[in-house]
Amino acid sequence: MRPFPILVALLSWASAAAAEGALTGRQIYVANCATCHGLQAAGDGPMTAILSVDVPDLRGLSAANGGVFPMLDVIAIIDGRNKLSGHGGPMPIFGYALGGADQVLDGPDGSPVPVKGDILAIARWLETQQR
Repeated sequence: MRPFPILVALLSWASAAAAEGALTGRQIYVANCATCHGLQAAGDGPMTAILSVDVPDLRGLSAANGGVFPMLDVIAIIDGRNKLSGHGGPMPIFGYALGGADQVLDGPDGSPVPVKGDILAIARWLETQQR
């Protein structure tokens, strides 16, 4: 499978959607995440054929977390604030690339956790994909 034509198609679709108005979490996910994680977040994107690391299936995050979607953990991984060594390597840090209106979530201790709107939209879409 050749990943480049698929990548071009995904980016073209996302660009067309952007021209129509605000992007949904799924559209932002497709434009930024699907080439590695796949259109349905199953870890089967076209880039997996050339990557030297395993790409996780993101549909089992709730199951791996006692049935609760780990929203703040997912946000931290996407935006790079979790400082995992792997995040500086195989997965790009999207905190600098994604925008959207800033939002604030409650942290585990009730403290405010700022998050960019696009990242929150991706995380909320991923929450709907859990099996």
